[in-house]
Order: sequence, then C-alpha cells, then structure tokens
Amino acid sequence: MSAVRGIRGAITVKSNDAAEITQATAELLTVLRDLNALAPEDIGYIWFTVTPDLDAAFPADAARAGLGWTDVPLICAREIPVPGAVARCVRVLIAWNTSKRQSEVQHAFMAGAQELRPAWAYPRRAVDSTAAHDRPRRGRGQS
Repeated sequence: MSAVRGIRGAITVKSNDAAEITQATAELLTVLRDLNALAPEDIGYIWFTVTPDLDAAFPADAARAGLGWTDVPLICAREIPVPGAVARCVRVLIAWNTSKRQSEVQHAFMAGAQELRPAWAYPRRAVDSTAAHDRPRRGRGQS
C-alpha cells in the first residue's frame, strides 16, 4: 500500500548569496534523496521556505538545475519572521509517495539547522536520552 509521507530537512547558509543558497539546497536534497532512495517520479511536490534574510535565489532552482527534477512540482515561500529564529535557513518539505511507514522516513537537518531538530541532525550524532517530544518547545523558530 502506498501513502504520502513527509520528509523534512533544513540547512543554513553563511550569506545571502545565490550560488551558496543553490549549492546548500542541492546538498540538502542530495542527502535526503540518498537517505530515502528517492526517485523524482515518486515525489508529489516539494515545498521550500527561506528565512526573511535570504532573497538572492530560489531554492527550487537547485532541484531543477542541480538534480534535474524538472517534472516535480516545486514552490518557495518565506518563513514567519519569529524573533530569535535560526538565521539564513532553507527548509524543505517533500511529499513522497511510498510504501514505507512514516517511522522509516529519514529526515536531515544540517549545519546550523541541526539545533531545530536535534534528533534529525545530519550527519547523525548522539542525541540525549530525553525524547524531543518530552522537552519544552523552544521559541527559536521551531519548525
């Protein structure tokens, strides 16, 4: 049985530079593709968001030009400008048609975005034994 599963990821960039945004987004998408064995024909759509301090490039261009995902519906939007949120951050939500259970899906939060979801940090690292859902939510751009 196939179902739509969400794959989450995020990465930060050092500056508001088109090449850097595109390269970092391509790196994030490549990691998510490799972790989950994604095929573009199984992707329903990809939703990208960027923090308000990033406007030099569309992250979707990395999927089209960098990975050749020209038939995948892509859209970009701006994150809510929450005070204290992680800066210069590209986030992604991939709607994936798969027979895998949601618990089998691999997410990747990279670079400075690792603090948003420590349990989904990539490269993988040890996480304290307190489950993330048992900790109080941070006010710093949790997504």
